[in-house]
Amino acid sequence: MDFKLSDDQEALVSALEKIAGAFAGKPPEFHGFALTSAELERALEDGDYFNIATVPEWGPIGAAMAVERLARTPYAAEIALSMLVRPHLPGNAPRPVALVEHGRPGRFVAGARTVLVLQGNSIDIVHTKPADTEAVASLFAYPMGRLKHGISGARLPERETAIVRQWLQVANAAEISGLLQAAVTSTVEHISQRRQFGRPLGTFQALRHRMAECAVLAGGVKWLALKAAATADPADAALAAYHAKDSAVRIAYEAHQMLAAMGMTLEHPLHLWTYRLKALISELGGREGQASSVADHCFNTGSEGPNAAPWEDRARARQ
Repeated sequence: MDFKLSDDQEALVSALEKIAGAFAGKPPEFHGFALTSAELERALEDGDYFNIATVPEWGPIGAAMAVERLARTPYAAEIALSMLVRPHLPGNAPRPVALVEHGRPGRFVAGARTVLVLQGNSIDIVHTKPADTEAVASLFAYPMGRLKHGISGARLPERETAIVRQWLQVANAAEISGLLQAAVTSTVEHISQRRQFGRPLGTFQALRHRMAECAVLAGGVKWLALKAAATADPADAALAAYHAKDSAVRIAYEAHQMLAAMGMTLEHPLHLWTYRLKALISELGGREGQASSVADHCFNTGSEGPNAAPWEDRARARQ
């Protein structure tokens, strides 16, 4: 994989940095969980950033780069599914786009105009009205909601379902990547300033080694996500999603350990990334489900197909 950015990609990164820079800090008065911004949504809409994947000069890898960079802000916005999954949906699916799995509440469902309903091996597309969804209180740092009972949609054909599942994996990995980068950066900043025994915590070798491991894991998640977006290969998507979820568990734990009690407060912004990670880790069957997907696509276990058990069921069967 060529790690050098093209001129068009460099221009995209520069534009994204300008937008993200305006939303880099948590407002001092905010002490909640789901931090959102209508201004960020408008900036992305006005710049037509939600259609990045359809621009030949940028394509899906440009969309993945945008998702990763924007996820580093403390603001939760419906970006990943719109940029990476929506181009593969039939018709001109309106956004915001949300995912509902097995009837559970999902991110951005309240207010979504397109909801993907994942049930077993099938995916239904529901074009919703405001009365079809409702908000749900949650500790996840996302606006959570549920689809009301009795709302149904159109079922995707098998081939299209496989493609949408693949891009759900890429979107999941790309968003986790940005959250991990932000969590690591925030933690390094804290231990560089917090003093104990007369010196910054970050000067202790044991802590530096642990944070170095987290930085390596986060970097691996980023490049696997970008590779999956560039190749559009199902095996790459499965590997990216699995490594993202597995690394997120480790890094979230280490980040909160480093911050100790401060990491459990709403004053510090760490939870705005790690609590979002908690939601993303559980999606698409969790780590176990993605391990099954890796086995299917990378080791030819033969468990994929219209009659195969869902990711979650196959994962439970292996336990």
